[in-house]
Amino acid sequence: MTRVLLFYNARLLDESIDTPGALLVIDDKIRAVYAGYFTNKKTIETIAHSVLIEDGYSNCSIEYYDALGFTLMPAFIDMHVHLRYPGQTHKEDLESGLRAAAAGGFGTVVAMPNTVPVVSSLNAALEITKKASELGLINVIQSVSITKDFSGNDISHLDELNAVQSPLITEDGHDVASSVIMLDAMRKAAARGIIVSCHSEDESLAQEAKKFRDEALARMKDNHLSTWGMSGDAIADVDDETLDTIAMLLTQANDLLALAENTATVRNIMLAREAGCHVHIAHVSTAAALDAVRTAKEALADEAAEHFADEADDAFDAVLDGKQFAPARRVQASFRVTCEVTPHHLALCGTEEPFIHALVNPPLRSEDDRVVLLEGLRDGTVDVIATAHAPHTFEDKENGVPGFTGLETAYAVCNTMLVQHGQLGAKRLSQLMSANPARILRLNKGVLAPGYDADIVFVDPDERVTVDARQFFSKGKATPFDGMDLIGSIKQLFIGGRKIY
Repeated sequence: MTRVLLFYNARLLDESIDTPGALLVIDDKIRAVYAGYFTNKKTIETIAHSVLIEDGYSNCSIEYYDALGFTLMPAFIDMHVHLRYPGQTHKEDLESGLRAAAAGGFGTVVAMPNTVPVVSSLNAALEITKKASELGLINVIQSVSITKDFSGNDISHLDELNAVQSPLITEDGHDVASSVIMLDAMRKAAARGIIVSCHSEDESLAQEAKKFRDEALARMKDNHLSTWGMSGDAIADVDDETLDTIAMLLTQANDLLALAENTATVRNIMLAREAGCHVHIAHVSTAAALDAVRTAKEALADEAAEHFADEADDAFDAVLDGKQFAPARRVQASFRVTCEVTPHHLALCGTEEPFIHALVNPPLRSEDDRVVLLEGLRDGTVDVIATAHAPHTFEDKENGVPGFTGLETAYAVCNTMLVQHGQLGAKRLSQLMSANPARILRLNKGVLAPGYDADIVFVDPDERVTVDARQFFSKGKATPFDGMDLIGSIKQLFIGGRKIY
């Protein structure tokens, strides 16, 4: 039976529109978008019925949803989530992770493959997405590892993949150490139109950094300091000399990890260019890494401009000579660079108390790095905001396992730190969290326009909220934003026109 929904009395917001209006949904697709003030359903009812009659639905009843003035946006899409399924369900399971995603306004998430066992086959990935779909919550894209079982050398399993069922592969949690193996993997991915997402981190430098971090962690545990940057009385009870020593050790570790990210980012971009593949740089956190992405994008733009200028000249010459012009196939046409940043790297500085103690990979960086990331949002270098949601048990965190829970705070953090603080507009935030990831993943989502999937989130961009990690749907409660006052809340979520939150 055809299902028709009409959302009215709403503010409609996506990458290109910001207007009062109404939205007509038929089954799981957006059918029509109406700009204007529609505070009474009778005002819009006649218009909606005329569309239904035009489409041949003369006897359909309409379900009316008064949006109460809330903002309707395309549901968010997270390209970087750890659901811990299978094998680590004490940290997160499919239901807790997907309920957390829904509560955060996310309609689609890309799950990382560093599970137990590692997701290294198409069948394993499809089995996870099947189980996720049976929950009737949000959409899951299960990524596959670059090397089989994270072996670092076997990429034979990539031969069975295709871009429709496996749009993205990644070794997230670490990088592929061998440049030869990475190059071969990128060539296989390029031939299949698959994105290679890179956790760019030189392994040897990361191992050297671990020595300093482990020593700092031991001292932090002795002094009962939080490993996720929570302020409180604990810091006040620690003498300055001990705090200075811990800060020095963490700074040494973080400097090495910055070098590890910078060198690996450059390497991965160069390999992708050679392979002609689409490389996506995950959780960019340093100014130098972002500059590497920007330089690659600028070079691509210059090459494209030069290519089209040359073709225009050739076409003009052909006309003068009375010949037919045949455009040349562009060299390395499939090489592309995109990148993501996380809400915590955009919002927090990791060189001062208490967040210097927040253990996450990549680490929270300097204020200079954070400012450059913000500039990258504004100038278009950054394509996507992704949470890198990494739920851990409290025991894990006390033992120094890096990572934050992020799905349920992402919108409020970004709305507060970016939109409310004037760093960028609400339409650009929607583009970063919805339209751009949808385009990268080739999904029919991310904008409020006829024909697109009716994945819609209701938000109140002005409501003040206090983060309480104890109330999270996620099993992971470790977040540096716990107790913070933020602006922006998620009210409802519809997936394919069906209310799930």
